[in-house]
Amino acid sequence: MKNKIFLFAASLLIAAGAYAQKGIETGTPYGKGEDSINCVKNVSLFITYAKSNNFKDAYPFWKSVYDECPGSSLAVYQTGVNIIKWQISQESDAAKKDALVEELMKLYDNRIKYFGNDSRYGTDWIVSRKAQDYNELKGDNTDYKVMYKWTGDVIETFKEKTEPLAISLYMFSSLKQMQNDASFKETYIDDFLKVSALFDAGIAAAKAANNEKDLENFTARKSETESLFAVSGAADCETLQSIYGKRVEDNKTDLAFLKKTMTLFRRLGCGEIDAFFAASEYAHKIEPTAESAMGLGNKAYKGGDTKTAETYYNEAIAMTEESGIKADLYLALAAIASDQNQYSKAKQNALKCLTEKPDQGRAYLIIATAYAATAKTIYPDDAVLTKCVYYAVVDKLERARQVDPKVASEAARLINTYSRYFPTTEEIFMHPDLKEGASFTIGGWIGETVKIR
Repeated sequence: MKNKIFLFAASLLIAAGAYAQKGIETGTPYGKGEDSINCVKNVSLFITYAKSNNFKDAYPFWKSVYDECPGSSLAVYQTGVNIIKWQISQESDAAKKDALVEELMKLYDNRIKYFGNDSRYGTDWIVSRKAQDYNELKGDNTDYKVMYKWTGDVIETFKEKTEPLAISLYMFSSLKQMQNDASFKETYIDDFLKVSALFDAGIAAAKAANNEKDLENFTARKSETESLFAVSGAADCETLQSIYGKRVEDNKTDLAFLKKTMTLFRRLGCGEIDAFFAASEYAHKIEPTAESAMGLGNKAYKGGDTKTAETYYNEAIAMTEESGIKADLYLALAAIASDQNQYSKAKQNALKCLTEKPDQGRAYLIIATAYAATAKTIYPDDAVLTKCVYYAVVDKLERARQVDPKVASEAARLINTYSRYFPTTEEIFMHPDLKEGASFTIGGWIGETVKIR
């Protein structure tokens, strides 16, 4: 009887061994038989060691799982990144470090193979982290063409649903290529137009879904990309004119192209170049929009036809709810009114601009200069109170300097000029309506309350 039991048990072990197969061989997460048992055991062991940052002891168990049952657990890849990065930090030999970086990149590729369809951390998310780690670890030796290809392929596949970090890294690698090769400038500008549309779509989708986290992420990445573009050297109006002058003519019936071009020019403050005027005219004939009307208004204003310019600007305001466009239009109307010495109207439009875009320092400058221009008309018979108007002037200039770095130096220069007109301590002391440190309300159309100093 004992012999029969022994033979039966032996046959089971032989059978288990015979049917043991690794997960990588069977295409299953854990494999079969004894190999599946070993896989589960090793997963548990490497996770346990890794939790205490004991990557040295975790490595052999992790490596076994990674080689034999790579589809068994997402932890293989989450922990694998930490293990390989730890190995890189411990390695002093440059060639071996490079080999480990390549191994890390392969790890990300395998994660895509086995877990690329994850609903939350799918292929675009994985490629984002792969490109980010590649850039950080390679440093000055980063091949930006490689990063550009990785992230570009993801954008082609996922389009407006692309992980925002991937979009950001795509533009970063495009920027680096342009910095290394001036002939890449036109491609870089085209890339900016492409990703701007992707960011806008992502922001709109996040708003529609009331997803604050995605909204914050897309908005931050968009702001970062726009800031880099603004200081890239590709964004000057002369360059845009040289690149787009002929392209606008070649695409004058392509409304999508014309719209993207107008948006680019407007965002970069290049609303007075001929290419913008041409794009606006062609687009307005096909489908009038706020931006095309703005372009026609800018052209009229530049040509001295302020009446026509105002007509187009007001038409554009009625056609849009976009704060950025409205702010630009109200600012343009404020500038026209200021040029015509219609200071109350200039202030009204500047305030409307600030309602749409509170950090538009140029609007504060218009209000400040309007106050300065009319200071003597507010108190024609009182020279000391006239000087008090300049408190309001400088207050607006200080605000401009605080909210908008683009006008900070100009605001500082004007502050230095107009603060010289403040009343002296003796004049304040001798004036019955004034007291140092007290509030004072300026009359007339200005209606500002200031502090006497």
